Amino acid sequence: MLRDITLGQYYQTDSIIHRLDPRVKLVTTICFIITLFMVKGFAGFIIGALFLALIIKLSKVPFKFMIRGMKAIIFLLLFAVVFNLFLTPGTPAVAWGKISITWEGIRLSATLAVRLVMLIMGSSIMTLTTTPNNLTDGLEKLMKPLRIFKVPVHEVAMMMSIALRFIPILLEETDKIMKAQIARGADFESGNLIKKAKSLVPLLVPLFISAFRRANDLAMAMEARCYRGGDNRTKMKPLVYKTHDRISYLFVIIYMVVSIFADRLLL
Repeated sequence: MLRDITLGQYYQTDSIIHRLDPRVKLVTTICFIITLFMVKGFAGFIIGALFLALIIKLSKVPFKFMIRGMKAIIFLLLFAVVFNLFLTPGTPAVAWGKISITWEGIRLSATLAVRLVMLIMGSSIMTLTTTPNNLTDGLEKLMKPLRIFKVPVHEVAMMMSIALRFIPILLEETDKIMKAQIARGADFESGNLIKKAKSLVPLLVPLFISAFRRANDLAMAMEARCYRGGDNRTKMKPLVYKTHDRISYLFVIIYMVVSIFADRLLL
């Protein structure tokens, strides 16, 4: 299941989404997430789902690959849905003694599930279609106005990009360590919650050691290449907006306006 997490991975192929400026993809992802939490009705979520389906289709990322990435959040999704389903007050729909499921709880749980699924898939599309270098350059360009307040924009963008790209690396390392420990007789499944927590110690210790070793190797590699931060650095491939990037911005604005207005009118 650890290998099924798609957030932070890059899927190499040739598509119009891959060729977009990383700033467009970052802004689109932010706007998509904002819209998800602004809409409350059926119409807004339908438009959002159609928009997401179109982006996935244009990105040429296999839909099965996206669905596989959802397996990692099934537990979180079920926990959130059940929690809201039974603890939301309102008009009872089903009751078993003191335990009841309300219509408000059903609506809230369904809304939360849809938002969480679409949020993960929408965020995954950004990393699946953007290389680490482009992602760093896009973040740096978008945060450039913060330099007025003495914010180290380049360093912050680099840290965010590295952290995001370390997710699949650490997950792969966790999977390898887990298989090695199972081969030595470790049991991560049986027992109560406390026993399961204790059984994770042989997994977490080598994982932390491996993570620190990778971080140290990365720091040494950057130092060997004379990396000194973002001051006076030039770009081999400067980011320049093209016609399809501007059209994409227009398309995103239209999506947000249509989605929010349709949600308000049909709510």
